[in-house]
Amino acid sequence: MGIHVIKMPDIGEGIAEVELGLWHVKIGDRVKEDQAIADVMTDKASVEIPSPVTGVVVALGGKEGDVLAVGSELVRLEIEGDGNHGGDRCGNAANGDARDAASAQPERVAEAAHAHANAGAQSARAASREASDANDDRAERMERDERTERDERTERDERTERDERTERDDRAASRAATPATSAAADTRHAAREQASPPPARRPGERPLASPAVRKRAWDLGIELRYVHGTGEAGRILHEDLDAYLQGRGIVAPGARGGHAAYVERHDEEAVPVIGLRRKIAQRMQDAKRRIPHFSYVEEIDVTELEALRAELNRKYGEARGRLTVLPFLARAMVIALRDFPQINARYDDEAGVVTRHGAVHLGIATQSKAGLMVPVVRHAEARDPWAIAAEIARLADAVRAGRAERDELSGSTITITSLGALGGIASTPVINSPEVGIVGVNRIVERPMFRDGAVAARKLMNLSSSFDHRVIDGMDAAEFIQAVRALLEQPALLFVE
Repeated sequence: MGIHVIKMPDIGEGIAEVELGLWHVKIGDRVKEDQAIADVMTDKASVEIPSPVTGVVVALGGKEGDVLAVGSELVRLEIEGDGNHGGDRCGNAANGDARDAASAQPERVAEAAHAHANAGAQSARAASREASDANDDRAERMERDERTERDERTERDERTERDERTERDDRAASRAATPATSAAADTRHAAREQASPPPARRPGERPLASPAVRKRAWDLGIELRYVHGTGEAGRILHEDLDAYLQGRGIVAPGARGGHAAYVERHDEEAVPVIGLRRKIAQRMQDAKRRIPHFSYVEEIDVTELEALRAELNRKYGEARGRLTVLPFLARAMVIALRDFPQINARYDDEAGVVTRHGAVHLGIATQSKAGLMVPVVRHAEARDPWAIAAEIARLADAVRAGRAERDELSGSTITITSLGALGGIASTPVINSPEVGIVGVNRIVERPMFRDGAVAARKLMNLSSSFDHRVIDGMDAAEFIQAVRALLEQPALLFVE
């Protein structure tokens, strides 16, 4: 048996460190060659790290959320045959030398002594290496101890709950006896309580109760600190909850379910911000701190656009796919950006350089279970609305399934963000740095408007956009959105070159 150490690989892009996002294995698991052992997060994507060998996990190089340097130890495996970590082999060789020296013939005592001295030196070196290995095994021992402690706590809680169920069953049987017997039992119980009242809890002391009692109290909306416990050492029993409810003139809502209304809650949950969530937080914070946002909201009459979209879907939906508003907006932006190249750009504020792009690589903000991601429609200027729609759908599926590649999530030159039916009336989207502009789509509403001297029902939608005011002037931003508006209100122009 040998030890194989898997180190954090260099995944390219000049990245020196990555965040450990998710473990797919734990200590004691057997992994196969090419099996995914962990997900790591870069600034752009989540990357799976596979195992190059088959073996058993004996140590993990960190916990989820830790930042690991490229080249640092990720996982340690025990494998068949020789590994790539020589500490154990050196130790075994030293022990073997010592045994050989001890069994030498009497006439070779001098040679044995000399061999033993050499073995001692080797053992010392091996011990130094094994001490280093011991540090790596400490995390495994701590994890085993924590698991043992959790198992013991669970066993104690289950045992307490079984005892309480037995006590409740005994009391129920007692109440089912003759009235005289039941009354006598109640009298004896009351006398016991008067003779030896349960100890009072000190202020702030946590009430004693089994998990079942705590759950029932939660369902009833009862705070246990206000309940007098009659069990051993002041433990709160189910009967104490019943007595508390009767004292307040409340019937236990067993049949109605749910939490009691108007009850104070004091629970809280600490959620570590790690993985993609941490990357999103860092990028949003950096964008808001470094970029002076200029936001601009404009109302657009999309009545004609919606009529055209419905007709195109009716005639070509089966063969070419159905269209949403996004492909039309993307096409309008592509055309408008020809006159506003400063908006289809990326700004390196450290170098003081704005790079204007001829190609329109359109970022589409997409919500996934892992968080917000921005896949990129490459060369939107070379695609018609159906091709744009198909690529948006493909990228969205890849993101939500966790299959998006790194190059599909980077390199955008301007971004569209949309919450669909949840788009609201207006929003102030955050720029996807280092881009200099983002266009947000709000929901479509139908309202009465004056048109040609008469009131008519029109479909209206707001575009809420933000621009980097360091390099985009307010007038340029407004004129760009007005150009987009003109194209969307006369959608036939989208198909004219």
